[in-house]
Amino acid sequence: MARPPVLGEEALGAAMAAPDAPAWEVVDGRLVTSVTSASFPAALDFVMAVGRLAEEADHHPDIDIRWRTVHLALVTHDAGGLTELDLSLARAIDRLRPEVVTDDYH
Repeated sequence: MARPPVLGEEALGAAMAAPDAPAWEVVDGRLVTSVTSASFPAALDFVMAVGRLAEEADHHPDIDIRWRTVHLALVTHDAGGLTELDLSLARAIDRLRPEVVTDDYH
């Protein structure tokens, strides 16, 4: 599958300011976020749901689970930066949040 091009600074800034922007931050060239769930099993369920989205998109985030909190990072490694794939998957993951988030996630 051909990967989309890396977003330039201006395009990325516009995408992150758009009304449909993912609720993620850009840190060190990656999109990052954390999601806190009600319990460790709920955090694992969230990771499984993210995994299904990632497989459908053929694009996989870095995932770190710390008890009830799941830390996610996205970057299109083979393109060398952030692309529309990252933004699209981040928006899809954001739609899972209401099902698992019990606290503020920032």
